[in-house]
Amino acid sequence: MNAAARVPHWAAIGETTFVAGIRFLCAVERACGRWPFRLCMMPVVLCHWLFNRTARRASHEYLQRLQATHAPFPQTPGSGASLRHFACFAETLLDKILASHGQYPATRVQVEREVMLQQIARGEGGVILTAHIGCLELCEALADSVPDFRLTALVHTAHAEDFNRLLKRLNPDSRVALLQVTTLDAAVAARLGQRVAAGEFVAIAGDRVPVGGGRSVFADFLGRPAPFPVGPYVLASALGCPLFTMACTHAGDGYRVRFERLRDRVLLPRGNREAALAEYAQDFSRWLEAQLRHAPLDWFNFFPFWDQVPHDASP
Repeated sequence: MNAAARVPHWAAIGETTFVAGIRFLCAVERACGRWPFRLCMMPVVLCHWLFNRTARRASHEYLQRLQATHAPFPQTPGSGASLRHFACFAETLLDKILASHGQYPATRVQVEREVMLQQIARGEGGVILTAHIGCLELCEALADSVPDFRLTALVHTAHAEDFNRLLKRLNPDSRVALLQVTTLDAAVAARLGQRVAAGEFVAIAGDRVPVGGGRSVFADFLGRPAPFPVGPYVLASALGCPLFTMACTHAGDGYRVRFERLRDRVLLPRGNREAALAEYAQDFSRWLEAQLRHAPLDWFNFFPFWDQVPHDASP
């Protein structure tokens, strides 16, 4: 058995998101403010950093690769940068709660959404490609201010669904629907196709290989080939709709939400399908690198990202 085969799937590693703890810290923030929240948060973050060896190693690898390719830090990131990386993730969890509860200050959110407003005005939907970076829940600022905006966000694990059920309880009127999927089969594609045809949008992460063993392709990411799922491109191609990107990353003392059009149409020629999929994955990888250059601590994949090699990936 080679080293890659011994690396567990990211879904098997699990995500230590304790809903009760998050709700407690959220209550601390509401009652006492951000700094008391940070004081309560730091012992938890430190323990997690010390005892979660897999996540700590993944953080170090990511930060060092980002520094080697884009140099966003003044010096080589070490343990201090990794600990700040963990703290950024914990604080972002709070912001997810506040955003979904309608309590995150709108004045601290910069929104660049003209491309989406134009699409909505035409009554047309699309597929939105995103990643596990920043605070994506703030995209609800678009849904709340544009009545015709409807979004279905695909989630892949029970951990994510548990957390998102909490978000839904906090904001039951949200126009963002959650759909748990393990693979994009024909039935799921048909269901999503109906929503896109009705002018709605489907958001899907493009930075984690499928839970159910679906296909992936390799693209260069931070100086080394990494596997990326083909599902978003296959879905956009099958639905015949545009492919957008969405990011919500830290900017100053708040966040910047930015929507961009990646492709007007996703075409997968029968005789050149694999090359086309690899090209789209590489476009996404370049887009992701661009986001992380400006917000280097906003990457929240705390597992051996480059070593996630599914058996059906195409090198």
